[in-house]
Amino acid sequence: MCGIVGYLGHKNSVHIIVEGLRRLEYRGYDSAGISIINDKGELDIIKRAGKLDVLKGVLEKLSPQSPIGIGHTRWATHGEVSDRNAHPHENEHIAIVHNGIIENAKDLKSELEAQDLSFHSETDSEVFLVLVTQYFTNGLSLQKAVSQAFQKIKGNSAFVVMSKNADEIVAVKRAAPLVCGSRPNENEAFFSSDPYALVGHTEKVYFPEDDIVCVAKQEDQKVDLSFFDLEGNPSEHYLVQEQRGQVELSEKGEFDHFMLKEIFEQPGLIRKFLEYYHGEGAEKLEQICSDFSKAPKIHISGCGTAWHAGLYLRNIFESQNQIPTLVELASEFRYRGPLIDKEEIALFISQSGETADTLACEILCRQEGLKTFSIVNVEGSTLFRNCHGNLLLHAGVEVGVCSTKAYTLMVLAGFLISKRMQKIEAQKVADQLSLLSNRIDGLLNDTSNIQNIAKEIYKLKGFLFTGRGIYYPVVLEGALKLKEIAYVHAEGYAAGELKHGPIALIDDEMVNIAVVGPELYDKTVSNVEEVKARGGVMVLIGPKDDAHLKTLADYYIPLDYSGLAELGPLLVNVVNQLLSYYMAKFKGTDIDRPRNLAKSVTVE
Repeated sequence: MCGIVGYLGHKNSVHIIVEGLRRLEYRGYDSAGISIINDKGELDIIKRAGKLDVLKGVLEKLSPQSPIGIGHTRWATHGEVSDRNAHPHENEHIAIVHNGIIENAKDLKSELEAQDLSFHSETDSEVFLVLVTQYFTNGLSLQKAVSQAFQKIKGNSAFVVMSKNADEIVAVKRAAPLVCGSRPNENEAFFSSDPYALVGHTEKVYFPEDDIVCVAKQEDQKVDLSFFDLEGNPSEHYLVQEQRGQVELSEKGEFDHFMLKEIFEQPGLIRKFLEYYHGEGAEKLEQICSDFSKAPKIHISGCGTAWHAGLYLRNIFESQNQIPTLVELASEFRYRGPLIDKEEIALFISQSGETADTLACEILCRQEGLKTFSIVNVEGSTLFRNCHGNLLLHAGVEVGVCSTKAYTLMVLAGFLISKRMQKIEAQKVADQLSLLSNRIDGLLNDTSNIQNIAKEIYKLKGFLFTGRGIYYPVVLEGALKLKEIAYVHAEGYAAGELKHGPIALIDDEMVNIAVVGPELYDKTVSNVEEVKARGGVMVLIGPKDDAHLKTLADYYIPLDYSGLAELGPLLVNVVNQLLSYYMAKFKGTDIDRPRNLAKSVTVE
């Protein structure tokens, strides 16, 4: 989950690293730091607890310069948030940054302490530093020391390492994100935990496979980037990809927060998504649909928002394609002894493509002989590389930790698979998606009603989101958004389940955000009346011009569902996103970087 950046070249590494960390701060903002080789040939470390701006303030005063350096923005896993536990970790010889967890850190630390080797932090990361230093000071090269140390650790990790004794950076990873880039003509090399940090710096990025050591070395003013296995043999086990993207995507522009900007991007992204998969990406979609149509069963796995998207897709795959579909939380899938057959297929949903639990599920299914597919936003990510086929979201960088636009496109990716398997006329599908994007545009053109409702209810004690049928997954997603950024108690329920327990919570301080669609209308309205009869505060999202719903609602958000059919929940979802955003804004929380959360969960 942490952000890593490294640079070797002829420019001031500090500026490049800090800019990279700024782009990656959504991966962790408990602390940040850099390590460079100063003009005395010594390792110089500057790190601070808190957000990146704290570190930037210190660097502006010190104005350090060096053509080589590594940096890190931390999401704490081992040890409290403090200057001492911040990365990089270093001693007089070596500096490291780390993303992941060393599962056998406790045992290794005990072994090393028994050899009178000392530790200065509470982190598992420092175990790797001490191991590398032990091998390095015993005469191994930095590359060999890193390789030896890496073979002793267990767990998913990525490391970037430098030494004061050489103009060299060494990196290695196992089931954790790591990318490299180089500009041979400019004699520069770059490292990061996310290709987004390298946009604008390099035309090509390299995605090394697990247990591949990446070495950037400067000799005679020339920087070379090379790859080796753990035994030191040259390797070509990496994916090379043209770097695409625009630096300006990292700017908020006219918006107060990235989250709001990304909510407003959705109509345009839907149109681009449709254009791509009805044009350049049509063949890829057709190939995937061919495999899906032959499958006797589909297994879907994801975490959080991606799991909610999977629940929606289960509904349409079963109701419209008559394919039995199981949806599982990726963090639970492996541990219940799943019954899977090699004739079935597995679909994994992830924005980053680096979610540790999801990756582990994909490996299990692939080992069992299943064909695996992904719906993913990051081309070249581990999930993208591992799967037999992928549908890319083409959502651009999602900076806000709270996912918005990615969810919409995850759902639409599965929607296109379903429609193509049904051989629905392409123009009919295009018309439906165009209508959705236009309706979202109309909703975003005037958010005053939603803002006013948010202002009225944001101080109340709790929020129950309810819906039925195809609207059930979207109320789970709405509750998650509110919890993530407003820090309030919010739960999503199938509306028919209220009477089986949750209705006990209803009083005049409890808000029911009830979603009513054309489907299961009478039953859902009956559930609304049950809450209303018990004095709950009723926020109703329902069909426009519905006089009965208006009488039941304390606050009413009318929507035009006509023509949307099964895409109605995506219109509701934008309402929920806006409600959560404005409630969090009135509460004054850090919307783009909510406490205790990171964008990409790369550890279990």
